[in-house]
Amino acid sequence: MLDNHAKLMQFFSEAKQVTGRKKLQKMVYILQSFGIPFEEKFQFHFYGPYSEELSLRMEELCNLGFINEEKEVKSNYFQYHYTLTDDGVAFLSQYSVDMPNCSESIELLKGKSSRFLELVSTMLYFKDLPKDEVELKVHAVKPKQKYSDEEMADAWKLIDELNRKLQ
Repeated sequence: MLDNHAKLMQFFSEAKQVTGRKKLQKMVYILQSFGIPFEEKFQFHFYGPYSEELSLRMEELCNLGFINEEKEVKSNYFQYHYTLTDDGVAFLSQYSVDMPNCSESIELLKGKSSRFLELVSTMLYFKDLPKDEVELKVHAVKPKQKYSDEEMADAWKLIDELNRKLQ
């Protein structure tokens, strides 16, 4: 049990801060797609791959005081900011976590919008299909997003870059 919690805490020790629940879900899914050993199960959901396990684990880590969840009121919604607490840092220093360093990739993903990470994670969800079918599938399951050819090309570039960094 604690091993999976510790992996998430290690992720936050490298990420420093993640803003947005959707962004967190997409970042973990994308890293998992490239072999980073997160064990949460993902299913396809309205915003792409989603893990109820990840949501519950985050809630547990917040309740334990290892992760801080700061709720910011925006004009018509809430935005959540997640950081590792001092107690989380202290716990990690006592716990051996078997995780590769992926700080560079985490920083790369943090710099992208949630909308873009939704595109990338959706493409990776259908990665067993040929490239042209992946794009057709994305347009079929996400018609309201109206992803452009340029966004698709940028997503493929990011996937290639992550593949080089993480494989």
